[in-house]
Amino acid sequence: MASASAKIRRGTPARAPARRKPAAKKPGLFARMFGAIPVSHETVQRAVTWGTLGLGAALGLAVLQAFGVPAMAGTEVANAFGRAGFEVKRVDLRGIRNMDRLTVYAIAFDQHSMAMPLVDLDGVREKLLRYGWVQDARVSRRLPDTLVVDIVERTPAAVWQYQGRLRLIDASGVVLQDVTAAPSGDLPLLIGADANLHAGELAGLLAKAPALKPVIAGATWIGERRWDLRFQSGETLSLPEGRDESERALVRFARMDSSQNLLGRGFLKFDMRDPTRFVARIDRQVRAIDGSALSPEPTPAAPAATQQHPGLEKVNDTL
Repeated sequence: MASASAKIRRGTPARAPARRKPAAKKPGLFARMFGAIPVSHETVQRAVTWGTLGLGAALGLAVLQAFGVPAMAGTEVANAFGRAGFEVKRVDLRGIRNMDRLTVYAIAFDQHSMAMPLVDLDGVREKLLRYGWVQDARVSRRLPDTLVVDIVERTPAAVWQYQGRLRLIDASGVVLQDVTAAPSGDLPLLIGADANLHAGELAGLLAKAPALKPVIAGATWIGERRWDLRFQSGETLSLPEGRDESERALVRFARMDSSQNLLGRGFLKFDMRDPTRFVARIDRQVRAIDGSALSPEPTPAAPAATQQHPGLEKVNDTL
């Protein structure tokens, strides 16, 4: 039986089903938020890097302290962070208008180590508060290399003259700095021992007579108990002791000046230390003034019915 070679036909291999392209994934919420930030990717990445390093530095120091690692080792770690770029190179000053900026820079850079973790923020603040201009101060770090010094300055209110020195002071009497000349603007000149400590009291007194305040050149604290006011036109007004008494006298004087124009008429001095009298002096001559504008106050020694304003009293040279 003849053998016939049988041809075996192999079927064509079945085609594998075409792979579908995966659908594009929508960006997640974090990616969309990141894309909305109006800064470059490099800037954000750099900020994240510095923030991570700063957090690592803080955690490292905290761990060292928690495990009682000697202070020298902790200092060395802090200095290592400084060598890595975390050291003071800049000082950002804010709020300074009058204080010497170089003084603040010198205080900020006066550190045992410039490594940011070792900067004594409280020490810088305490040194700044020793200066009269500084009412308050806040010192903070801004990584990687900047100290931010935010200062609240005191406001000048007067110039204080005592023992041949002129000093600028604020409303509470704090000395801000020495000056070389008397004020030529709106600042009054206060004269006398401890006059600066009564600057606030004087401000309250002048507030009772706002019409007179612009024409007052200065004030002298007499005997640590009362004020003599000096006007820009050259006259001096002696007020009585006591806050209430001096306020009433100044209000009465303002009323008299409004009705009779006392200032600028050549008077040398007005004396209101005695509430029952109004005394003025001009070149040792007595000039009559209408007393109706002045309401004398009754005193226990003299009944009100018999107290009449005597007009102008003669004044001796001791006034």
